[in-house]
Amino acid sequence: MLRYFAIATVIVLAVVVIVTMRAHLVLPAHVNFWKATAAPPPPDDTTGNAPWALSALPDCFVQRSETSGAPAYVEAQIPARARPVPEGTRLSYGPCTILVQKGELLVERGSDRLRVPPRATLYTAGNMLVLIRVSGKTAVLRSYEITTEH
Repeated sequence: MLRYFAIATVIVLAVVVIVTMRAHLVLPAHVNFWKATAAPPPPDDTTGNAPWALSALPDCFVQRSETSGAPAYVEAQIPARARPVPEGTRLSYGPCTILVQKGELLVERGSDRLRVPPRATLYTAGNMLVLIRVSGKTAVLRSYEITTEH
C-alpha cells in the first residue's frame, strides 16, 4: 500500500511542477515552425530634435557650407544680404515646410517632423537659407541652397 501511495505522490508532484513551470515560464502550448511571422516594418516617419534638420532634406535644401566657433565669429560670417525670418513665419519649399518659432524651427516633410532646438535663427539670402544655432559657447552657421520652388 505504501508503494502505491509513493507512486501517486510522485505523479501528483510531477503534474504540479509541470503546471507551475508552464505558468511561470509562459511555455507555449503549440509552436508552428512551418510559418514564421515577419518582424513589423520600421516606422515611416521621423521625429525629434535635429540641429541638422535642413541637411536631411536634400529634395528641398542642399547644404553648401558650415562654420562653427564662438558666437561673435560665426555671426560675422552671415552674408551681408541675409535678412532674419520673423517669428511666426511659415516657409514652404516643395514638400518641405519650415515654421519659425521663438528661437526654434519646426521642419516638416510628409510625416517627418524635425525640430531645430533653441537658440536657432533663420535668415534668407536670395536662393539661400542661413541657419545659426547657438549652444552654450559654440555657434554653428549652416548655409543651404534651396532646390525647390518657393
